[in-house]
Amino acid sequence: MNSFSVDALGAIFAGALAEVISTVSGISPGVLSSERDTDFDDIIGLMSLNGAKSGIIFISAGEADMRFLCSRMTGMPKDEVTKTDMDDALGEIVNMTAGNAKLRFSDAEYMYTLSLPFVISGKGMSIVAKKSSHVISKRLGNGEITLKLKVVY
Repeated sequence: MNSFSVDALGAIFAGALAEVISTVSGISPGVLSSERDTDFDDIIGLMSLNGAKSGIIFISAGEADMRFLCSRMTGMPKDEVTKTDMDDALGEIVNMTAGNAKLRFSDAEYMYTLSLPFVISGKGMSIVAKKSSHVISKRLGNGEITLKLKVVY
């Protein structure tokens, strides 16, 4: 059974997120940084990854970034995008990203089933994992949008 380093897992999840964003919006984000922090942006999409190596995937975006991204995804003008539209879009992005990453794993150790996606909104949120947890933390963007990706397992 192969074992992936945290960096290799980070590359898989970041690649999955970048591919999803590119597919649904035409925006091609790259990894801007890999800082481990506990802060999230205004809107957080998350899913549980259940398997031999269980975890949680989080993708967060600020409201302005999510409004822009949702506009690109739907073709709606930014000023017509509602909170419900942004929540739905981020829920679908986290769902597609987790599914895309799942397809990239050929090793049973990292195979998982997915929960339903959830979206949480608010200002100044943070989620703290045990110090012994493995945390993948990436900030992706391209000058038009910025997203945060975290996977804790």
